Amino acid sequence: MEYTGLAQQIRRNNRNSVLLLIAFPALLLGICWLLIFFAAGNQGEDPWPLFYQVVPWVIAGTGLWFLIAWTGHSAFIRLATGSKPLERKENKRVYNLLENLCISRGITTPRLYIIEDNSLNAFASGIDQRTYAISLSRGLIEKLDDDELEGVIAHELTHIQNRDVRILIFSIIFVGIFSFLAEMAFRSLRFTGGGRRSRDNKGGGAIILIAIVVTAIAYLISLLLRFGISRKREYLADAGAAELTKKPWALASALRKISADPAIEAVESRDVAQLFIDNPQPSSHKSASWDNMFATHPPVEKRIALLEQFA
Repeated sequence: MEYTGLAQQIRRNNRNSVLLLIAFPALLLGICWLLIFFAAGNQGEDPWPLFYQVVPWVIAGTGLWFLIAWTGHSAFIRLATGSKPLERKENKRVYNLLENLCISRGITTPRLYIIEDNSLNAFASGIDQRTYAISLSRGLIEKLDDDELEGVIAHELTHIQNRDVRILIFSIIFVGIFSFLAEMAFRSLRFTGGGRRSRDNKGGGAIILIAIVVTAIAYLISLLLRFGISRKREYLADAGAAELTKKPWALASALRKISADPAIEAVESRDVAQLFIDNPQPSSHKSASWDNMFATHPPVEKRIALLEQFA
């Protein structure tokens, strides 16, 4: 795969960010209209007046959710991964590798964090210069040589330069909203099913069943939107790292070692897992998830093969 260039990739990700900001709220409003349409139809009422009343509340609620997730995402991610600041005096090797790469690009050095886990993995996070960070596992630092570690850091640095991290935060926030709505619909059905059976109860159950179907479809669509922006970014970050370090073989070697032991025990969220250079969740944890067929990462073997073409 040919690397498209930093400026072009930044423009593309900026455009995708805008499209996401439009597509996800539009999908959410579509859900609301369908639910109101079926509920009003069940009562023989016009759905539009109720829809106009609900829209401001939906927008306000979504905006509040987005604001909380946007402003607190760094803390949430650190909490979910157990990452802590990496001390310079104890890890000069890592800081030297990162700072040399940043100097070569003329960019600000992101913060460094460490995950106290013997497995091998890493991820980039943040939405601006103030919050950009790269997190490395203890196992990654100790088990990779300098060239391999430099390749991994360059991969994560490319994600930051390409603004992949920001667009991923967008998708994680909005997919979380639809996941929450689907979960609420399932819980409502269970609650309704346990009550006294009557015509009203059956009618309410039918509405909830419709709500489950609608929210499930919307959740699937949101996953497809996320899938559309997720996988290619890994190939581009690999290519960007090869261009930055001039050592594609080193990143290929690092990916081989990472793929043998990527599981970070602290990571339980599938949304957070997609930030990593290789998904840290064991396949057994993912087998029951709806989005198993929509893997956020391309196969490591294909990534290694493409890197070896650069060599």
